[in-house]
Amino acid sequence: MTKKQWSLVVPTSMGVRLTPAAQGQPFHTSHSMLMQATSAETNVATVAASLGLPVKALTTFVEGSPVAQFIKADLRSRGIACEGREVPQGGPWGLRHQINMADSGFGARGPRVWNDRSGEVGRTLNVRDFDLDRLFGREGVEMLHLSGLIAALSDQTGEFCLELARAAKQHGTRISFDLNYRASFWEGRERALRDVFTRIASVADILAGNEEDFQLCLGIDGPETGGKNVGTQTERFKEMIRNVKRTFSGASVFATTLREVSDANHHLWGAIMLAGDEWHYVEPRPIRVLDRIGGGDGFVGGLLYGILRNWEPRQWIRFGWATGALAVTSLTDYAQPADEAQVWSIWEGNARVMR
Repeated sequence: MTKKQWSLVVPTSMGVRLTPAAQGQPFHTSHSMLMQATSAETNVATVAASLGLPVKALTTFVEGSPVAQFIKADLRSRGIACEGREVPQGGPWGLRHQINMADSGFGARGPRVWNDRSGEVGRTLNVRDFDLDRLFGREGVEMLHLSGLIAALSDQTGEFCLELARAAKQHGTRISFDLNYRASFWEGRERALRDVFTRIASVADILAGNEEDFQLCLGIDGPETGGKNVGTQTERFKEMIRNVKRTFSGASVFATTLREVSDANHHLWGAIMLAGDEWHYVEPRPIRVLDRIGGGDGFVGGLLYGILRNWEPRQWIRFGWATGALAVTSLTDYAQPADEAQVWSIWEGNARVMR
């Protein structure tokens, strides 16, 4: 069997995330900001890239933009290759990269996120801009990871995700789909997006999301949304996943995170997964949180890394739980593990100094 060039490929719309330099400060009262390159999909991919697997992002850039230059350099520093066309800005009121404005919250004050996506260049993503026969055929891809954020970004990007999934399927590439529901994306488009998401889920091998994602994206009945008393609702989560499996029988892995928020800095964090016919469960346990944004992406990134490494399924969910817990300990919205040992130390609850 020929070795494939790429372990993981993610289509994405890149932007920048601005957060207060003073940790815990609200955004609207801050004067100094930290800036990072961001997207949910590269958040997922950063886990595998940090641990040495070859990863590529399919995206598009604003030609000549210093923000695009910043994003490319940031992705290179994480070990993520990128491919995509350069689109002319079209003047000061033309295209640009999205801006994500967020603070971490603190204690009883929850985090707030404001997305500024007007004129987002990622809305122009199109399969005609990529040589899919070269990518999936001659180069080869182990896994394509799709996100509901890209599928819902525009009618064009929804079709883009479907075309990528079809091409991946034809070449024997596994497909992961993280539903990533966002109410602001879905408003007034519920019927069309439900159809797109259902078609993508129908060809996926791995389906991930929380209880809200499965219910609102795919219409599957499940537990009360909002993360209340998650530790007592295991059977409700299992029943939801069984319903997903009955509807989307082509998938073999179904995973969801379990998160209950005590305050902005103290969460209960767990997970549940059905792999084949075998259940795997991580009972929610307390974690400390510096910045919660990206925890779910961290979980998916670790889960996919375990699958790509051909580990036993019980290790997939444990590693994913730990990379999700790792993500919320940093000011970035992604987990960037130093090595596998660091992740397993988090799983084991070992926070002792390593010299």
